[in-house]
Amino acid sequence: MSKASYSLENSLTSSQSATDRIIMVLKTQGAQTAGNLAKILGITGEGARLHLLKLAEEGLVQATSESKGVGRPTLNWSLTALGNTRFPNTHGNLSVQLLQTIKTELGEQVLEQIIDKRGSEILQQYTEELKNCQTIEEKIAAFAAIRYREGYLADWGKDDFGYLLVENHCPICAAATATPAICQSELTVLKNVLGNEVQVRRVDHILEGARRCAYRITVLS
Repeated sequence: MSKASYSLENSLTSSQSATDRIIMVLKTQGAQTAGNLAKILGITGEGARLHLLKLAEEGLVQATSESKGVGRPTLNWSLTALGNTRFPNTHGNLSVQLLQTIKTELGEQVLEQIIDKRGSEILQQYTEELKNCQTIEEKIAAFAAIRYREGYLADWGKDDFGYLLVENHCPICAAATATPAICQSELTVLKNVLGNEVQVRRVDHILEGARRCAYRITVLS
């Protein structure tokens, strides 16, 4: 897969500590062995293991054992629920409280109207920012850049099946969990931004237990 490089380059800065960089890699790339982390970060394997053990003591990462035949099992390291809290969930508690209050006091229909209104405003904003994009690939790249800036840690790539847009974090997860219609609105916005010449399907969903949200984008012939 041919991947955009801006997100990982932006996130792994020299000013960050090694542990912060490990947390970022696990968030954006998923479970990794200590050896893989060492290669990505340019440190020794022993250094990576020591950092992982420290993070494990703090409850931020966990290891799962994977057997591959003869020899020692492989340890794959991933973030715990506590580790994921290192990434912002934008005004989570307040958002949930407001949504619940609207639903209780004004009703489900009013809440849906508010979500639709939010979706329309976001669509207008994204459409304006993407107005100079000439191709689908330019649109996907620009959309991913916006979403990365907004805290979604978005990335994208191209393969034999089309394009894959990945959002490694959801800064509005608390609100979306309380009101799943928000997720449908987000998907509708993406479809409208990219236009009728593509098909968009959500293939991974954080609310269904996946590590990330991912969207398969297929250009229609």
